[in-house]
Amino acid sequence: MPQIFRKASIAFQYPDNWTIDEEVGRSGHKSVTVSSPGGAFWSVAVLPHSADPKMMAEAVVEAMKEEYPDTEAYNAVETILDRELIGYDLNFTCMDLTSSARIRCVKMEKNNYTIFCQGEDREFETAGLVFTAMTTSLIKELDSPLE
Repeated sequence: MPQIFRKASIAFQYPDNWTIDEEVGRSGHKSVTVSSPGGAFWSVAVLPHSADPKMMAEAVVEAMKEEYPDTEAYNAVETILDRELIGYDLNFTCMDLTSSARIRCVKMEKNNYTIFCQGEDREFETAGLVFTAMTTSLIKELDSPLE
């Protein structure tokens, strides 16, 4: 049965056997990361409404390229529950394993959100479906009043 994370301006469902970690950055921005038993993870960060989603996504790509110079980035646009999410699909090598990542940014009424998920390719095939379900539950909750 899925668990529900609900705090402040973030709410979503996640698998009950995954671990969760909350963080508040130096700038005061909140983020939550959920990790699978195999090491793949999904993360959401809350940013001010004034933040530009395109610039947010590009900043993540640049950080990935600094960490993993062989990173290949492809523009991506995805629609979930009538919300357009912009970002990138990434491919790179980490510790001799090919890995994939997704960056998605969405502008909502009060805040902007950056969603980042990553995993080794073999796990990403199945975890990717879970990442999409988690992102969908986040968008659904954001479109509903949060308690």
